Amino acid sequence: MKPYNTLTPAELEAERGALAAQHESYKGRGLKLNMTRGVPSLDQLDLSRGLLTCLGGDDYMAEGGLDCRNYGSLDGIPEMKRMFAGILDLEPDEIIVGGNSSLALMFDNIASNMSHGVRDGQAWRVQGQPKFLCPSPGYDRHFSICQYFMIDMIPVAMTAEGPDMDTVEKLVSSDPMIKGMWCVPVFSNPTGIVYSDETVHRIARLKPAAKDFRVYWDNAYAIHQLSGEKRRIPNLVRECAEAGNENMPLVFASFSKVTFSGAAVTCIASSKSNCSYIKQRLSMQTIGPDKLRQLMHAKFFGSADGVYAHMHKHAAILKPKFDLIEEMLSNSLGGLDIAKWTTPEGGYFVSVNAMQGCAKRIVQLCAEAGVSLTPAGATYPYGCDPRDSNIRIAPTFPPLEELRQAMEVFCLSVKLAGVEKQLALAAKA
Repeated sequence: MKPYNTLTPAELEAERGALAAQHESYKGRGLKLNMTRGVPSLDQLDLSRGLLTCLGGDDYMAEGGLDCRNYGSLDGIPEMKRMFAGILDLEPDEIIVGGNSSLALMFDNIASNMSHGVRDGQAWRVQGQPKFLCPSPGYDRHFSICQYFMIDMIPVAMTAEGPDMDTVEKLVSSDPMIKGMWCVPVFSNPTGIVYSDETVHRIARLKPAAKDFRVYWDNAYAIHQLSGEKRRIPNLVRECAEAGNENMPLVFASFSKVTFSGAAVTCIASSKSNCSYIKQRLSMQTIGPDKLRQLMHAKFFGSADGVYAHMHKHAAILKPKFDLIEEMLSNSLGGLDIAKWTTPEGGYFVSVNAMQGCAKRIVQLCAEAGVSLTPAGATYPYGCDPRDSNIRIAPTFPPLEELRQAMEVFCLSVKLAGVEKQLALAAKA
């Protein structure tokens, strides 16, 4: 098939009719396929079944005689701090281990900053209207946290090397109410972009007008490589310290997509000064984390090397799904000039940019045929994609055959929305 923008109106009408008939046939199949969120598949969860049996009835002691059944150890057991330190290339005393959700740690830190400020800082809420920079397309749950706390969101365009740093530097240095920036530096959600070394260097050397500015560095997918070895980028904590911004980064990492999403462990990493401040808050917030869950993970993996070996098993399950996405998008949409997409080396998503003004229509068409997608616009602040173009595909959960069916519907919907758009453009010409 020739590119749609080269077809005559009559050819477009013929194509629309054929695609509409195919779409009607899918509507009659009663499909119920879900690709709304990037969650581990059942096969991935089964990889960690050993967690459930790795502790014996009398196995509850961590290093140094720490009884994991009791109070204390606000920042986590030594084994787990050391494991996260090995993954993040930091020191154990720069790590605080938390529960199953890094999102909860992010939410908690922003809540604390809103009410009490950062160390030696004034509460954000009494200073004026706080703002966050939001690289877009980005992670919808980051944006939801900002909306909950009524923090103004400023979209920043994503490039192939990360956020547009010219824009970031200009905004951060000129507005003292810009208090933070969201970052997913490795296999970014949803584009799969890995920040370049230069981007990391420039972030570390920002000169914020707000002395209480923080970079929320969400390392959710740092070890989720589809093939090969771990993708390494400069260490933001070390880079910031060298630049005189040692308290600026807050680094988050999680095992939610490594073991059991509802019963994993996570961490926040930062300067020793920041960690001390966070521990002060924790001493009033909790009597201690779930140390038995931490001990289970420490026993199950043994070390950071054990985590990496485990992630190779995840990759063996996930890579065929991402390969299938690439094959089907290329075979069905290649050469039509109606969509572009990413081919990530890791992470949990594929990002598709359809023709301007088509994303909502594509999601609607998919829903009519029994395929649920993340809402169009979700990857932008306030759910507003200015081009109505970006769609996030989450291929991880469905079995391979269900994924194939869902992608058949998706590709068909992209083509149908594209030909409708071309007919509308032709009518205006």
